[in-house]
Amino acid sequence: MAELVIEREILIEAPVEVVWRTITEPDQMALWFADRVELTVEPGARGFMYFGDQGGPVVVVSVEAPTRFSFRWNHPLEEDPVVGNSMFVEFTLSAEGDERTRLRVTERDHELRDWPDTEKQRYAEDHRGGWSTHLARLATLLEGQS
Repeated sequence: MAELVIEREILIEAPVEVVWRTITEPDQMALWFADRVELTVEPGARGFMYFGDQGGPVVVVSVEAPTRFSFRWNHPLEEDPVVGNSMFVEFTLSAEGDERTRLRVTERDHELRDWPDTEKQRYAEDHRGGWSTHLARLATLLEGQS
C-alpha cells in the first residue's frame, strides 16, 4: 500500500533555522498549521493540536534540530500511539544555500490501520490536499525571512 503514503516537498525562501522554529514552536505552528498547539518539542512529550472543533493528542517521536522532527497522531484516545493505531508524521529539512530550505513532510502508517481500503484511500487523499495547503501557507508566511 505504498501509494497511500503521503509525501510532500517544498522549497521555502527562508534559512533552515527559521523554518525549524516555525515548524516546532507551538505559537509558530499555530500561524500555519493547527489553530492551537500545546506541545513540548522533545522525544516522548505528549501534547495536543486543535483544528477548529477537532483535534487530538500528539506524541513527539524524534527531535534532531534543525533537520528532523516527527510525531504520532490520530490514535484512539484510550491507547498509546504505536505502529498500527496511529499515523507517523515526519518533517525533514535541508539547507539549500544560506537563505533557502527544502522541507519534506511524510505521513504514513494509516495504511496499517484496521480500516476498509476505501477509508485508507479517503484519508490519504484528504491529507495530501491538507499538507499541500499547509505547506503553501508556511512558505508564504516565511518568504524572505532571515
